[in-house]
Amino acid sequence: MKELEQFSIIPVDSATLSTVLNNYKLPNDKIAALEKSGDLIRLKKGLFVVSSEISNRTLSRELIANHLYGPSYISLESALSFYGLIPEKVHAVRSVIMKRAKAFSTPLGNFDYSTVPEDYFSIGIYQEIIDDRYAYLIASPEKAICDMIVTTPRLRLQSVKAVQTYLEENLRIDLSVLKTIDIDIIKQCLGTEKKKTELTQLLKFLKQ
Repeated sequence: MKELEQFSIIPVDSATLSTVLNNYKLPNDKIAALEKSGDLIRLKKGLFVVSSEISNRTLSRELIANHLYGPSYISLESALSFYGLIPEKVHAVRSVIMKRAKAFSTPLGNFDYSTVPEDYFSIGIYQEIIDDRYAYLIASPEKAICDMIVTTPRLRLQSVKAVQTYLEENLRIDLSVLKTIDIDIIKQCLGTEKKKTELTQLLKFLKQ
């Protein structure tokens, strides 16, 4: 459908769809019909994405996660898996946000959001470019590790040994790949005073 192709893989709200479909007598009814036919996929109330059959492009769950609830960025196990730091395949797309934590279940899978403070949020994130046309925000490997520590309730890492055990046994990270970690990002996270003891021990471990 030509009217929908212009949105490609970028999520679009119902108000924008109604404007594009204003040549129909009842645009909202047309949106409902397009959803029923599968041409539009509802992500949440008032937000849709065009199906791959219409856009002729592979949908990006990471890009969708940024639009579904934001401002947010991909992190935690999703980012660690993206970088090949953990062996497990992550089913839900996990993100970090400054708003309250939330979870969404959609036809394209589950999306989870964990909360961090505003001064901590902006550290160590960058844009991942898709096909030189689209971009989504994702944590650096260093920030993703910090996010795991910061957002995990009741996690206490009081020593360098405890950090090593957490990275190896809980996250199952291959420690050899951490040699290229940018410790400056860890230092910036530490400067926000969030989980100070744990991040201090992480920094000590990475400096060994």
